[in-house]
Amino acid sequence: MPSIAKKFMAELIGTWMLVIVGPGAAAVTLMLAEGESKASRFNIGIGALGGLGDWLGIGLAFGIIVAVAIYIFGPVSGCHINPAVTIGLWATKRFPTTDLIPYLAAQFLGAVLGSATLLFMLGSKGSTVGGLGAPGIFPGITPTGAFVAELVGTFILVLTIMGVAVDKRAPKGWAGLMIGLAVAGVIITMGNISGQGINPARAFGPMFVNMLAGGSMNWTNYLIIFFAAPIIGGILASVVYGVFIEDKEPLCEDEFCTIDPEKSKVKTG
Repeated sequence: MPSIAKKFMAELIGTWMLVIVGPGAAAVTLMLAEGESKASRFNIGIGALGGLGDWLGIGLAFGIIVAVAIYIFGPVSGCHINPAVTIGLWATKRFPTTDLIPYLAAQFLGAVLGSATLLFMLGSKGSTVGGLGAPGIFPGITPTGAFVAELVGTFILVLTIMGVAVDKRAPKGWAGLMIGLAVAGVIITMGNISGQGINPARAFGPMFVNMLAGGSMNWTNYLIIFFAAPIIGGILASVVYGVFIEDKEPLCEDEFCTIDPEKSKVKTG
């Protein structure tokens, strides 16, 4: 088993990668759109260049880096890189309490370092124009609508994780791709509602570094919409999957698997 130090570093580096590539794509899109006339009032710059196509690019950037991180760090830490995932699994007794704080600390620290790296690469306009890719409530959207979008997006993400990575019936080798596609899908669809943070650390990093760079941080919006909503969505998904979907009994037919009496577990063959 990897040590907690290795797990900490895997979560930190994985979250750092996520924040550079995902929010970085959003920040660069806003910088590219600077000065462009907006096709509608339902955007803040993202959407000005290619409508939903802007979100397709951003969603794919998120999805690709999530998939890559899972294949790199999954064998070490499980590659949660998201407090909503960690807390959702912990709340349903699928994750040890002893590892909870180290994982959360690594994720938030990795997100801050990722945003700082992004600011260093893009310069001041990365913050003043691109907002370092921080999520936010879009024009015409109420705080309640943004809260629901964050909850629903995270619910779908964690439900996917339960089905393709946690469940013992999950097909081997597909977790990274499927989870990445789920992330891309919810961002493409709901990005122009709340920015689809669906990750309290990913939201905190850009907001916090923007504040350090001279901007402001709406702590109320962060705590309610970008922290509480994803956490609730992650816990709900873990509970719903455990109650209604997960098979508690060994998935086994006599001709396909046997019980290994020495290890007391299902063994295929």
